[in-house]
Amino acid sequence: MDKRRYFIRKILNAVLTIVLVASFNFALFRILPGDPARLLLPKGKTDPSVIEKQRKTFNLDKPMWQQFVFYWRDTVKGEFGMSFSEKRPVTEVVAERIWPTVLLVGVGTVFATIVGMIMGVFAGWRRNGTYDVVSTNLGMILYAMPTFWFGLLMIMLFATKLRWFPTGRMEEPGVELSGFAAFQSLLKHLFLPAFTFAIAYVGEYHLIMRSSITGVMKEDYALTARAKGLSENAVLWKHVVPNALLPTVTVVMMNLGFVMSGAILAESVFNWPGLGLLSYDSMQKRDYPVMQAVFLIASIAVIIANLIADIMYYYLDPRVQA
Repeated sequence: MDKRRYFIRKILNAVLTIVLVASFNFALFRILPGDPARLLLPKGKTDPSVIEKQRKTFNLDKPMWQQFVFYWRDTVKGEFGMSFSEKRPVTEVVAERIWPTVLLVGVGTVFATIVGMIMGVFAGWRRNGTYDVVSTNLGMILYAMPTFWFGLLMIMLFATKLRWFPTGRMEEPGVELSGFAAFQSLLKHLFLPAFTFAIAYVGEYHLIMRSSITGVMKEDYALTARAKGLSENAVLWKHVVPNALLPTVTVVMMNLGFVMSGAILAESVFNWPGLGLLSYDSMQKRDYPVMQAVFLIASIAVIIANLIADIMYYYLDPRVQA
């Protein structure tokens, strides 16, 4: 396949997908029950005129098609309007939460990818051995373990009982640190949320890599490499692993795309101030502009990650170029 045509087709597909997702994004949160104008006001009896004024402030009194036009106008400009709950631009609200999420989920994803894939390589290479049986069963348990429940266990053990790590947040409230002390504090706060997030992905990457290794090691080129007299390590790392990585690339890139969406469960358990916790709070308050911004950013991140995976496939898999 022509290289330029392949790349153009993939990029156009990604752009079309983003347009469709952005359009769907507008309607998705408006089908939720509840009136955001009413939820933003104090509880109890409220004068209908006050509610109507609140609706006019955020253009909620306009017809749906007109709200859709406003939505696309602001989206194209990179503006997402005003947050209903915080009364300030959504871009400011979201920008404050991006770095904590990138840090948390990025560290967790990198850790899970390295550990899970290495475990899967040795499990698949030593199929049906003691290590394979133990690690594969452990991987299945980790993959099936609920993040919310596992996070609570980590808090009970390491934060409450052993007191090795704080129970949550990104920093100690009311304490100002700088230099190495601030970095050390950040690592202590980061460990439990990142470990909780990563543990399920360790099991996932382990199982995928193991399955891929067991299939590739039976291929003709692996048998030919052995017939040439290459050592087992050379056959594994030079011939089997590079080809076994192909089906794993898509999964890894997709999960990297979810870095922007945030780990809602992990961030909620540990009160980590990222996009995941922001999404949860915004859904509770029916803050449409914030929900739309987070969902759109997360969707674009996944689509771009998938596009990068397609481009990597072109160079990693010769069959794509055929």
